[in-house]
Amino acid sequence: MGGIKLRALATAAGLSVMGWSHAALAAEPDEVQSAISRLQQQVADQAAQLARQQKEIERLRRMSDSAMTTARGTGLGPGAPEGAPAPITLAPPTPPEGGPVGEAPPEPSPTQKVTIAAAPEGVGVLTPKGHFVVEPQIELTHGSSNRLVFRGVEIVTGVQIGVIEASDADNNTAAPAVDLRYGLTNRLELEARLPYVMRYDRVTTLAQRDQTVTLTESVRGSHFGDIEAAARYQINSGSGAWPIFIAGLRLKSNTGSDPYTIQRDQFGVATKLATGSGFWGVESSLDALYPTDPAVLYGGVHVLNQAPRSFDQIVDGALLGRVKPGVSVTADAGFGFALNPRFSFSLGYKHTFIAPTKLELGGTVQRSQSLQAGSFTFGWAFVISPHITISNNFEVGATRDAPDIDIMFRIPIRF
Repeated sequence: MGGIKLRALATAAGLSVMGWSHAALAAEPDEVQSAISRLQQQVADQAAQLARQQKEIERLRRMSDSAMTTARGTGLGPGAPEGAPAPITLAPPTPPEGGPVGEAPPEPSPTQKVTIAAAPEGVGVLTPKGHFVVEPQIELTHGSSNRLVFRGVEIVTGVQIGVIEASDADNNTAAPAVDLRYGLTNRLELEARLPYVMRYDRVTTLAQRDQTVTLTESVRGSHFGDIEAAARYQINSGSGAWPIFIAGLRLKSNTGSDPYTIQRDQFGVATKLATGSGFWGVESSLDALYPTDPAVLYGGVHVLNQAPRSFDQIVDGALLGRVKPGVSVTADAGFGFALNPRFSFSLGYKHTFIAPTKLELGGTVQRSQSLQAGSFTFGWAFVISPHITISNNFEVGATRDAPDIDIMFRIPIRF
């Protein structure tokens, strides 16, 4: 009986709750409809915001592609300051994630630009149009050679009758220079180089006859070197996964003192050292640069032809006539790598082949030996400011005909 009453009470309570719920829904239909409308409006606003963000992303992507093309053509990217470093410029690093949703990524600042300025001299994107670069530089070169000569007869192994001569030669050169570059257009650069050469050679000869004789001779020479003028033209923009090709033409004068007309003593030994080659020359070149952030691959071929010259004068007791220098072919390859937007370094290899020189001496035609000069190259560069960079390049001789070490220190100043 009690169970029947409980079930009746529960049924009555359920009916009353259902009745209250239906009454509430019936009483507030406008508020429910308003809430649904607000939710629909929020969904529509979010969809519109997503559409705007997608358009902004597409716009920034097109700007990035255009900026990369501009950087390859002029060495400067968007937002770069006036006179920013121009050697080899890549796209700025990707900004970190986690920024506010719906806001465009910040524009790259000048300090975000990755510049490879450590590449060897003559390798790099051209100076932008209307910009001027003054580059003080100094080149230090050291070379040495050892030679042992026996003049006589060897009776049995280890028993020799004659003269033994040993010579040790040290060659040192310091060549300060000023390099001037101007961007005539975004793809054409003009250049002039004014060098001054100082040389010092020391030769020690040891001769063993009845007694040992040691002789040391020192020879110096200082004068203006061969003045050079050059033009470099960028053939393409580097778009479409192609490397940037740069063609160059360099004219070398004979303003330096040449080895054929310098002063000599009564024995025909030079009393001064030459500071130039003595010939006019034209060098044609083709270089290729391939940016692959954060590195730049480079390679090139340079061919130097020098015009023959007739001296018609007595040298070492013989008449020196026409001299035709051999063709010089240089090939190099390597890469530059940016550790951060201000510091970079480069590694590479350079090899030069010099063909034999032909000369008329005493009525006969003589030929010198060909030379093979190979060097390992490496260097570093640091961007002090948007207008000033310091760089240091080294060449370490890898073959017998190459100097032991060649050091180049440069300070490009951009205006």
